[in-house]
Amino acid sequence: MSQQENMALVLACGELKLEKRPVPELCPGDVLLKMGFVGICSTDVHFWSEGKFGDWVVKKPLVLGHEASGTVVKVSCGVNHLKAGDKVTIEPIVPRENDEYVRIGRYNLSPTCFMAGFPPDDGAMCRYYVHKANYCYKLPECVCLEEGALVEPLCVALHACQRGRVKVGQKVFICGAGPIGLLTLLVCKAIGVTLIVVCGLLWAEVILKGRRLTGNGCNDYVTTDCIRNSSCEAIACNINIGHCLLRWHTAIALLASKKVDVKPLITHRFGLEQAQEGFECVKKGAGIKAVINCEQQQCPSLCPQNQCGQQQSQCQTRQCPQHSFF
Repeated sequence: MSQQENMALVLACGELKLEKRPVPELCPGDVLLKMGFVGICSTDVHFWSEGKFGDWVVKKPLVLGHEASGTVVKVSCGVNHLKAGDKVTIEPIVPRENDEYVRIGRYNLSPTCFMAGFPPDDGAMCRYYVHKANYCYKLPECVCLEEGALVEPLCVALHACQRGRVKVGQKVFICGAGPIGLLTLLVCKAIGVTLIVVCGLLWAEVILKGRRLTGNGCNDYVTTDCIRNSSCEAIACNINIGHCLLRWHTAIALLASKKVDVKPLITHRFGLEQAQEGFECVKKGAGIKAVINCEQQQCPSLCPQNQCGQQQSQCQTRQCPQHSFF
């Protein structure tokens, strides 16, 4: 393993750069992952463009990425539920100590917990990454690594629906048509919601600022705010991301059963070498969901219809049979 090259996408002084790093060593309870796909979250973009997000401030070089999937390369002693070759998605929050929050099952609130890609903890935008095995969830054979990278945001959508007590036959109004809003829409459809109304940023901002829209019947709807945008003061009705992460098994089951199909949401794909373009793409609001392919840097040279050109970032369709995305 020492002969393998590990490249990591490092944020330092407001700039993204690839940095060669040693392959991480394993401690008891760890697994070594060869990373597959990592989603670019708006949180990552805030760290890159502003150097902070909420109370988290980037003070030293940081590897970003918390929406991640990969393949197990090696397991440490004591790990029995995973083996080399298993596809997994990672839960980015891991408790470091058995404090009061961990003891009551709310480890996400622990002030000392590890949070992948949040300062000061390195994330998963790299070739090889080590994570605690108990916070890696095996993906069924029918769920690909691209889908696995969207399990974390799907958990956020699941949590929003559970917090909103969404049930069969209800009507749901979703503020925000970004990745979380659209994933919430898919979860609502899987639950059996009768009518779903989704509004974009402009109208969502009007509503969330407290202005009344006459004649729209909003009072009859379960309303979910799914906005995380610099121009909006409201953020996803204060959803606590840690609570969402308890829904991992449900999210994976929804993907495996095909009741929720997240693939159409992935509109942009970039290699690690094109990560800068990916972040710029998300910042300007192009497409829906962008992911980083940590294994493949560029499009294959053979690509029909000249769709790919020289860089994988230009390939945004599924029509190229040379790609190993699916």
